[in-house]
Amino acid sequence: MTQRITNCRLFDGEQVFADRDVVLAGGVVAEIVATGDAIAAGCELHDLGGNLLAPGLIDLQVNGGGGVLFNAAPTVASLRAMAAAHRCFGTTAFLPTLITDSDAVMDEAIAAVAEAIRERVPGIIGIHLEGPHLNPRYKGVHDAARMCDFDAESMTRLTSLSEGYTLLTLAPEVVPVEMISQLKEKGVVVFGGHSAATYEETKRALGAGLSGFTHLFNAMSPLTSREPGMVGAALEDKDSYVGIIADGHHVHPATFAITVAAKQTGRTVLVTDAMPTVGSDIKSFDLFGATIRAEGGRCVTADGTLAGSDIGLITAVKNACRFAGIDQFEALRMASTYAADAIGLADQLGYIRPGYRANLIELDASMRVRKSWIDGDMQQHSG
Repeated sequence: MTQRITNCRLFDGEQVFADRDVVLAGGVVAEIVATGDAIAAGCELHDLGGNLLAPGLIDLQVNGGGGVLFNAAPTVASLRAMAAAHRCFGTTAFLPTLITDSDAVMDEAIAAVAEAIRERVPGIIGIHLEGPHLNPRYKGVHDAARMCDFDAESMTRLTSLSEGYTLLTLAPEVVPVEMISQLKEKGVVVFGGHSAATYEETKRALGAGLSGFTHLFNAMSPLTSREPGMVGAALEDKDSYVGIIADGHHVHPATFAITVAAKQTGRTVLVTDAMPTVGSDIKSFDLFGATIRAEGGRCVTADGTLAGSDIGLITAVKNACRFAGIDQFEALRMASTYAADAIGLADQLGYIRPGYRANLIELDASMRVRKSWIDGDMQQHSG
C-alpha cells in the first residue's frame, strides 16, 4: 500500500522543509512532493500534526535489549527481541554486537544474523564482532581468556557473514597489519578498540584500512602530552570515524564536546553499547558469570567497572545536544547519516530521499519517538 506522510517538518538528513510530504511505496521512499499536491486514491495518510519526520536512527553497537544479551542467546529470536526494544527509541537499523566469545558462539551469532536478514527481521543490517583479537590490557568487561591470536581460521570466520555488513573491532597491535588490508578487501569494516596501540601503530593501521574507532576513549591508549596514543591518532585523522557513547558516564560531557570540536564534521557517530536492560524491566543480568547491574543510565559490575550502557539511541541524541551545544539536526546526523556512511550504507539509509529505504521516525517537540517506519512498515509508539 502507498503511504503519504503529511503535515510535518521534514528533515531529510541535510535540510529541513515545512511544506513537503513523503510518499512511501514498496518499502522505499517513492517521492517527496509539495504538501498541497493531490493525494492519490487509496493512499494511506499519516498526519504528523506538525511533528518532525527524520531518518531512522542507526546504532553500530548493540549488545542487547528487551531483556536479551546477544552473547547469552545468539539466536534469531533474540535478535527480534532486541530489535523491538530498540525500535521504541528510534533505532530502525542496527548491528547486533557480540563481545569476545568462543569460536562456537561466534559461529552461532553470525549464522543467526544471516538468517534474521533472510527472514527480514526489522532493523537487522549485519553484525558487529567486538573481538576476539583484542589486547587483554584494555579488556574492559571482556573475558581475556577468550581473546586469541589472528590466524587463517580467523580470516575465514570474520568474513563468513553471507548477508548484511560486518564491523570488526580489533586491537591493531595484536593483528598483522596486512590482515587489516585483507579484511577491508573482503568487505569487512575494521575499527580499532580495546587496544594499547601507540600513535605510530594506529597510524599504520589507518593506512592499511582501519576506518574507525569503537567507543572512543574507553578501553584504549589515551592522549597524553608526549604520547598521543590511539585517542590522539583518532582525533587527528580526518577520514576515520569515531563511535562515542553519549550517556554521560563513559565520556564526560566536556570530553564529548571537545571531540565534536576536534573531529572532522561527519565523522562522529553516536552509539549506545546497549545492554539487555534497555527496553526491559530487568535491572541486572549475567555476563560470563558476573552480575551486571543497571544504575542511573549505566551498567556496572560489582566493583564499579562500566559494562555497557542502559540508554536508547534517541537519549544519546538528546545528550549530544546538551553536551556539545549542537542543534538537534546535527545530533540526528550523528545517529543516522554518519553511521550509515561509516559502514558503507549511505546510498540506502541515513537520508530521506527517493529510492532510499523507508526507515523513518516521527519525533515530537520533546524529541520523543511517536512513530517509526522500517522498510515502510509503520509502528506507533507511546513516546
